[in-house]
Amino acid sequence: MPRAQQFIVGLDIGTSKVACVVVEVRESRPAHVVGYGEAPSRGIRKGVVVNLDSTVEAIRSAVEQAELMAQVSVDSVIVGIAGAHVRSFNSRGVVSVTGKDRAVTREDVTRVLAAARAVSIPPDREVVHVLPQEFVVDGQGGIHTPPAGMVGTKLEANVHIVTASSMAIQNIVTCANRAGIEVRETVLEQLAASEAVLSNDERDLGVALIDVGGGTVDYAIFERGSILHTSSLPVGGGHFSNDLAVGLRTPVEEAERLKLRHGVALSSMVRDDEEIEVPTVGGRRPRSLSRRILAEILQPRAEEVFQLVSEEITRAGYDRVLNAGIVLTGGAALLPGMAEAAERLFEVPVRLGVPQGLAGLVEPAPGPEHATVLGLALYGVNHPVARTPVFPVSVGPIVRWRESVRQFFAELF
Repeated sequence: MPRAQQFIVGLDIGTSKVACVVVEVRESRPAHVVGYGEAPSRGIRKGVVVNLDSTVEAIRSAVEQAELMAQVSVDSVIVGIAGAHVRSFNSRGVVSVTGKDRAVTREDVTRVLAAARAVSIPPDREVVHVLPQEFVVDGQGGIHTPPAGMVGTKLEANVHIVTASSMAIQNIVTCANRAGIEVRETVLEQLAASEAVLSNDERDLGVALIDVGGGTVDYAIFERGSILHTSSLPVGGGHFSNDLAVGLRTPVEEAERLKLRHGVALSSMVRDDEEIEVPTVGGRRPRSLSRRILAEILQPRAEEVFQLVSEEITRAGYDRVLNAGIVLTGGAALLPGMAEAAERLFEVPVRLGVPQGLAGLVEPAPGPEHATVLGLALYGVNHPVARTPVFPVSVGPIVRWRESVRQFFAELF
């Protein structure tokens, strides 16, 4: 049997696509992308499973593509979660130091995090993350790493707690299981994307990561190296396409194609003499329209999306911490003019988040649309508990086929 190698597999189950990436962890070298696959997603709406069979099929297709490229059999993955069902809040825990000579021990750190987590949440929700923001020893704050060994009598911890709908998580896990995959860990997608696109300087100064996906806009605020706030809005790239479909009286599929090929988020980026051909419904002949009309439909939607995010950030009280600006990720961030539209509204620097920290190949070159799936793999690299050994094989999809047959007969009988 071949020697086991360390691989990490990230699986992003989004509204518009399911993406899977296989990363090999190498000693003293950057993690290396060895496999990538994606498939259209038709069973997810705003982060929630609405069609089990379609989601299972999309997961199976994306994983098989990644297996073929990587020549490994994938058995377990790190899955991202996002959507309006995800909620978060900040909490605080306090304990007395019990270590010898009043030195903080690892057990004290564990206890204070448990105390911060001991909050009442509805029975239909579960805690996904408890993310430390700051430790305080005898009133001395600004400690951002576990203070084991420091001397004191009282230990406090400020944490950010992320919760999600138990049913939404279970449905995602069920889809992965039916595709023959074990879910090793669930990770908040904003947190995962931040692993791929944010620098340490941005995290320290204060930055907003805004992920504009197909069905939702998920964002997170970071400052002093810690995550302060996360939230989600039920709008996304799909709304841009729907606006075009209604405004131009064209099928949604054609509206999506027009958006990708000719769309811009600012009408000032289009010349007056530019024209495009727009398909119509009911077998009518295509029409020739000014490209500026597309921009005049898309620009208000882009402005609305960023206005909603701005209002949420202001309501949460973090509008003055964005000293490093905003980083945009997600497939809809690729629409030309999105960064400029955000910069106009927020009045801070805005850039597109291009994944960093991984060697290897993703074709085409990784961009904002790959931030989440690559970030899930990087999360596993930076948090070794998520790693799992995988044995290289040359017939990965056969394993998936066997699982499909087994699942079929299990459901039949």
